[in-house]
Amino acid sequence: MQVSIDPPRPLGVEMTTSSPEPHRLRVLVVDDHDLFRTGLAALLSEYSQIEVVAQASGGRMGVRLAAELLPDVVLMDLRMPDLEGPEATREIISHRPATRVVILTVSTDDADVGAALAAGACGFLAKDTPTAGVVAAIDAAAQGAAWLSPRAAQVMLEAMRRGAVEPARPGPEMGELSARELEVLRLLARGLENSEIASELGISPRTAKNHVSSVLSKLGLPSRVQAAVFAVRQGLS
Repeated sequence: MQVSIDPPRPLGVEMTTSSPEPHRLRVLVVDDHDLFRTGLAALLSEYSQIEVVAQASGGRMGVRLAAELLPDVVLMDLRMPDLEGPEATREIISHRPATRVVILTVSTDDADVGAALAAGACGFLAKDTPTAGVVAAIDAAAQGAAWLSPRAAQVMLEAMRRGAVEPARPGPEMGELSARELEVLRLLARGLENSEIASELGISPRTAKNHVSSVLSKLGLPSRVQAAVFAVRQGLS
């Protein structure tokens, strides 16, 4: 009969098994209405996967803090007196394309939605969106997905049909895209997420994500929303 003997444990030392803490999404909240901004930040801080790294009371402060703190996601008010949301979004993304910006506003005017998307925002939410919906949008944005309120999605589709939404950077060329990347671009134009693209093409979600990143890089576009708009304008949908 074999007897297993555990190795001696040093006195005073607890043997524990620890696992690395999951990555928390770093979020910057930018809004000039103090009550709304602080309330939203407090609500978001209750979620374990989110770390609110700072709050900014205006667009210029938001641009500065985004450059200093490198958040994963910025929640951006559309209307601010010093620097409005689309302009602040454009500046943030021009300095760090990896930063995702979600517009949070009371407006779903066609021009406002178009300006925000053209600036590179990857999401557009009404301010009365439940907190869980805002968290879902933050999660989606951090993974590179678009998140639009139903009204904003409707406005964007109408604008795309009219040709009213321009890509964030003019004149991207498709010549550098491989045949597989063109397939991915067509699927982006249909609004498919990475998992759906993977299913359509018979590839892994990780490979689909890599293809999407390559398409965005080669086209010089900041988000999959912009890629979808570009594809529709090129007749690829």
